[in-house]
Amino acid sequence: MNVNGSASEFNEVPEPKHFYSKGLMLLVLCQGLFLTNNVSFIAINGLVGLSLTPTPWMATLPVMGYVVGSAMSTSLVSKVQTLYGRKRSFQLGLLVGLFACLMCAGAVYLQSFWGLIAGTVVAGFYSANAQLYRFAAAELAPVAFKEKAVSWVLAGGILGAILGPNIANWTKDMLQVPYMGVYFILSVVALLGILAMQGIEFPPEAPKKASDPEARSMREIFGQRVFLVSVICAAMGYGIMNLLMAATPLAMDVCGFAFHDTAFVLEWHVIGMFAPGFYTGDLIKRFGAYRVMVVGVLLNFACVAIALSGQNLFQFVAALLVLGVGWNFLFTGATTMAISLFSAQEKNKAQASINFCVFATMAITSLSSGALVTTAGWSLLNVGSLALVAAMAASLVWLKWGRTA
Repeated sequence: MNVNGSASEFNEVPEPKHFYSKGLMLLVLCQGLFLTNNVSFIAINGLVGLSLTPTPWMATLPVMGYVVGSAMSTSLVSKVQTLYGRKRSFQLGLLVGLFACLMCAGAVYLQSFWGLIAGTVVAGFYSANAQLYRFAAAELAPVAFKEKAVSWVLAGGILGAILGPNIANWTKDMLQVPYMGVYFILSVVALLGILAMQGIEFPPEAPKKASDPEARSMREIFGQRVFLVSVICAAMGYGIMNLLMAATPLAMDVCGFAFHDTAFVLEWHVIGMFAPGFYTGDLIKRFGAYRVMVVGVLLNFACVAIALSGQNLFQFVAALLVLGVGWNFLFTGATTMAISLFSAQEKNKAQASINFCVFATMAITSLSSGALVTTAGWSLLNVGSLALVAAMAASLVWLKWGRTA
């Protein structure tokens, strides 16, 4: 070493030993509160819809309204984030979520099926914002720990796994009109999210330099095979999860299970979705996102096999638990794979495009789940879901083939 040392030696920044911070932990909490609302919506919207609609196959339209509202909001959320930044956009989303929960409570009181759908469509703006928490997580941690930051924020959903189904179970008869109390409590959950978000400071947008390359069009970004496969797996992974999860309360109701059994199944499903998040980041760093996503696809196949083996409580729990873990591996892997494929100038439109594809797939599966489970039954619904699993498997094979060709 030179006695005087070089400038680079003296200015070398040591690699950080940890990735967590106050802001990241608060974002984990916000994710948990969001999933509390999200899971509660899934648990009760189909059942409330079934009680209000004269046509059983339309029972999951309120669930569909939630994801359609999310899809419709992705472009608007992108513009709001560009104009006002992460924090204000997220706070506005939470405020809209609070208002939407009150709308749903009013719709249940008035026994208005279409009013309930309107409330869930409005709630989609909250969902479209909250689905960006995972991308924002990477901005709150050192670059070397972005995989861990993403997976930990997703792991925050474990709070929703515990609170969501239990809030629905404990408060469904709290008021004179069934399920009205659930929506009131969910408005309080959104309020807590607003308070938590107040304590997070997101890094400012880096000013654009003259030397920075021009932002590419979405056609060019989607032209990257890796990006396209990450979108396919994120969308299809969410699609099959939503297809089966949205149908589960209706299927279990047909099988004669009490609501507390349904809440128990959904609780373990969401634990499966988010508990692995504490380790998925480490798995991705060690084995790579691709291999983790392959395991996610195999777990989806296993879920369908378990679901087709019977319809007792254990089989519902096991199938939904495995489904949750498979979703976690696919969604976390796809998110971390996509993050490095667009620049800071492209992030808002790229992230919005990913979420639009996710929500569009969810909208289709939300409507399909109600129609299929009330007409064809639980078993045929699972058989049909294999088309989505096969599409993910084919895309991963295509990506591997492209790398070795």
